Amino acid sequence: MKALVTGGGGFVGEHLVKALLSRGDSVRLLARGDYPALAALGAETRQGDVRDASAVARATEGIDVVFHVAAKAGGWGSARDFESINVTGTENVIAACRASGTESLVYTSSPSVVHAHRDIEGADESLPYATQFTAHYPRTKALAEQLVRKASSPGLRTMALRPHLIWGPGDRHLLPRLVARANAGRLRQVGSRDVLTDTIYIDSCVDAHLKAAKALHVNAGLSGRVYFVSDDSPVGLWTMAGRMLAAVGARPIGAPIPSGLAYAVGATLEAVHGAFGLAREPLMTRFAASQLSHAQWFDIGAAKRDLAYVPRITIEEGLARLASASRAALHPR
Repeated sequence: MKALVTGGGGFVGEHLVKALLSRGDSVRLLARGDYPALAALGAETRQGDVRDASAVARATEGIDVVFHVAAKAGGWGSARDFESINVTGTENVIAACRASGTESLVYTSSPSVVHAHRDIEGADESLPYATQFTAHYPRTKALAEQLVRKASSPGLRTMALRPHLIWGPGDRHLLPRLVARANAGRLRQVGSRDVLTDTIYIDSCVDAHLKAAKALHVNAGLSGRVYFVSDDSPVGLWTMAGRMLAAVGARPIGAPIPSGLAYAVGATLEAVHGAFGLAREPLMTRFAASQLSHAQWFDIGAAKRDLAYVPRITIEEGLARLASASRAALHPR
């Protein structure tokens, strides 16, 4: 098939592009940067921004399936940036799909769209969207996901996936931030509980996207649906973070701080950063404090049933691969 990957230069996007190419698909990627290594593998690279409707329209011409991965992530930033990239960008992708006659659209969403500042344990897709958000990221991802679901029609099949804590070699967001803070002595456990959480190894995340596209192609009745996907092995959040840090040789996590204190500190730092117009993300935010102190694991039975999704890599194997990649980076041949 002919596939377009928005955000094709990012962690998930790059791995998705490589997986599509490896099985013989024709792949085009739309990203703000230039990625000659992916072009050398056979991908058609287009420089552009999802906020540019004309660039998105041109990139979508002649495409069978769009994997809309591009997004602005994080717990801090201006509402305008999050809305323009996550919401307007998604509107542009939907419009381009309709105009070009693209058959399917697979959207990379987030479980944070249902996070209501309480434990989530074994919930499925019937869980409602959160009604209050402490950050623009989950709010705009929820709006974008709903746009994708509502765009389902006889002419455009759509589906949204909700992977949680994507990890593995090549991660440029989650693990580097953990390592930087741990090595600086600024990473502390939030709360006294080692709350259970879902994770998903990068190869399994990519596989879920490929299976979603296949399922949409063969079964129009799945259009408009959303699915949680994970490693299907809930693990203690702080245990997992510690094992990832150990795999790459970083310093361990510091002593716990009360979750209520972390939330209050986050609120204070957000107010200070907002008052002084500081662009950098505060050391703690309300969103981070809540995410790090509440259980978040989900029933992925629907993905198993409808998408034939089964995690490809166990957590143990993933950690071994992470350690191997870290050693290779430190001691290149």
